[in-house]
Amino acid sequence: MSGKRTPGVRAGLSRAQILDAALAIVDRDGLKALTMRGLGAALGVEAMTLYYYVPTKDALIDGLIEQIFVTAAGPVGHSGDWRSRLRAYAESLRTTVLKHPGLLPVIARPAVTPATLDAVEEMLRVLTSAGFSLARALDTLNALTVFVIGHASAEAAIGSPGPPAGLVPERHPLLVTAVAEGAGSDDQERFRYALSALLAGLRPDLSAQT
Repeated sequence: MSGKRTPGVRAGLSRAQILDAALAIVDRDGLKALTMRGLGAALGVEAMTLYYYVPTKDALIDGLIEQIFVTAAGPVGHSGDWRSRLRAYAESLRTTVLKHPGLLPVIARPAVTPATLDAVEEMLRVLTSAGFSLARALDTLNALTVFVIGHASAEAAIGSPGPPAGLVPERHPLLVTAVAEGAGSDDQERFRYALSALLAGLRPDLSAQT
């Protein structure tokens, strides 16, 4: 005789399905449109059914943030030196955030889910194994993450602006030339230039105790 099944099991749902559906709503209609009732309707179940997997809306949002950072961190034990791992993390984080700009208002929430904490732990392992003290590893990961989120936020907010109004060739010859040549207008190129500069300035503290 089978045991009693929960509403979530009866509905044939999984946490991953719920998070995917929630992310689709945020991508389409924005974060404010995400409600447990609306999410349940999208999945064809009552809102109460969802609470088996995500006990609160905050837990739901934490799960969405988890998807962003787990994707960016990559698999545990991924090969490569620490700089290449940080570069891959930064590139992936920017790409993923720009794919889901509706999450930008909450992207800086503290890591709380087991999977998000696992991703942070893996990046810290990479850095401390390379000789960074634990404190410097945390500083490095935080600085890099804030840089990527800030750059992606600016990209999402600004979009593709036209030339600034009020340019006078005699007064602003360099800016006029930049506009004419399209200099400095490639978001990805600018991001990678700044990322390279940031990574070049990082050094492990080989004498530190971790």
